Amino acid sequence: MKTARELLAQKGTTVVAVAPSATVLAAAHIMGDGGFGAVLVMDGTTLVGIFTERDTLRRVVAAERNPSTTSVSEVMTTSMITCIPETTVDECGAIMTRHRIRHLPVVDGVELLGLVSIGDLLAHRVREQEDTIRYLNDYMFNVR
Repeated sequence: MKTARELLAQKGTTVVAVAPSATVLAAAHIMGDGGFGAVLVMDGTTLVGIFTERDTLRRVVAAERNPSTTSVSEVMTTSMITCIPETTVDECGAIMTRHRIRHLPVVDGVELLGLVSIGDLLAHRVREQEDTIRYLNDYMFNVR
């Protein structure tokens, strides 16, 4: 079973992050320009939160806050759900489902290794299914 570490090795470990002092508007631009659903909030090398599209909707738009003057630290999610590098892909999916989240930081102690998204898990599943289909086709049509 593939682990979070192996998934990160395949997809890459680059994460998009902002400082807690960044404005919501700046974070929204980063997310929009890059097509990201979330940015991690880092105080130096320490993960202190995550700012998501859901946070934007619930804590900024619905609360009628000004995104130009509201800092990410005021509206980010601080109750971080994370996993360790040895967490299996299936376990990552179960964690995301149970906690209703779409982004799962992978940490080793206090070190951030990367971020696994629900899209990463879906892409992994599609690759697995394609491999299975290819194997079964080869088996069925190349048996002599």
